[in-house]
Amino acid sequence: MPYIDCFMAAVPTNNREVYLEQAKISAQVFKDHGAISIIECWGDDIPDGKLTSFPLAVKCEPEETVVIGWVTWPDKPSRDAAMPKVMQDKRMEMASKSMPFDTKRLVFGGFDVLLELR
Repeated sequence: MPYIDCFMAAVPTNNREVYLEQAKISAQVFKDHGAISIIECWGDDIPDGKLTSFPLAVKCEPEETVVIGWVTWPDKPSRDAAMPKVMQDKRMEMASKSMPFDTKRLVFGGFDVLLELR
C-alpha cells in the first residue's frame, strides 16, 4: 500500500514564484529517490476558522497563503530508505538555504493510506 508524506506551510504570497522554483527542485529530488508522485497546492478557497482551520494550523498572516502538498511513496520501507538520501542530496541543500517561508510553522507527517479510489 502507498505511503504519504504530507506538509502544510504559510508562504508569503509574494514568494509564490520562488516557492514554485524550489518546489520543482525538491520534487525532482524526491522522484529521483523513488517517490511515485509529488503534489503541491497553493491555497485558493481557504476559510478562516475559530477553533480549527488550515490558516490557524500554520499561523497564517494576512500577507501569506496556505500551501499544502504530499509525496506518494510505493510503501513506508521505500520512503524510510529514501529519506536519508533525499536529505543528503546536494540539490536539497541548495534549495533549503533560502527557504521562502518560515519553516518553524511547517506542519508535516507520514500517513498510511486507508483508502485510495482513482
